[in-house]
Amino acid sequence: MKPASKASEIERIADTIARAVAEQRLPPGTRLVEAQLVDSLKANRNHVRSALQRLALRRIVSIQPNRGASIAQPSVEEARAVFTARSVIERGVIEILVSGVRKLDISLLKKQRDKEQAAIRNGPREVIIRESGQFHLLLARLAGNAVLEEMLNDLITRSSLIISLYQQHNNPQCGCDEHGNIIQAIEAQDPVKAVQCMSHHLHDIEMHLNLAFWETRTVDFGSVFSEEAESRLL
Repeated sequence: MKPASKASEIERIADTIARAVAEQRLPPGTRLVEAQLVDSLKANRNHVRSALQRLALRRIVSIQPNRGASIAQPSVEEARAVFTARSVIERGVIEILVSGVRKLDISLLKKQRDKEQAAIRNGPREVIIRESGQFHLLLARLAGNAVLEEMLNDLITRSSLIISLYQQHNNPQCGCDEHGNIIQAIEAQDPVKAVQCMSHHLHDIEMHLNLAFWETRTVDFGSVFSEEAESRLL
């Protein structure tokens, strides 16, 4: 296989795995067995290995000696850092977009919002998650900055892992009404309002996670195993 084809194949494998993570089809901690990936993705083992290494650099996959690869399990500290990073990047995206927004941009954003609303009505869960993430990526694409779009793509994937681990309920919706408010502010060419709407939206997502619980959580092993100890005495 030619070098260009090899690079394209590695990218395909990495993107396929990342997309499954972003749509919460591969939960945190899932072991990634190379042989199974080779079979499922109809891929070369060396290419799979290279794709996993690439995903490890993006903090989507964790590779440990003698244990192989698995989907990453972000810590609470990392979770907070990811949402802070998203807030900074998405603020920049909004400011760039508002400064040169076109009617076509608004039309595309409204079309994506409608797709998200249809997904919420009809499901399934992974479609809702995908369409919600696509709204955020579309903002970056319309802003015309490929680097910001690439960075945001990774952060959205990592956000999905975080939500899988720490969400307080099983509701995958990402505030479709809030997306509508963001569109209105962009259409009005009001950068301050648009940034406020986005900041509120991301803060709301983070607040629906159970980060504070795990951040202050201590484990009393006596209490954890007390029921088992009592059952043995009976």
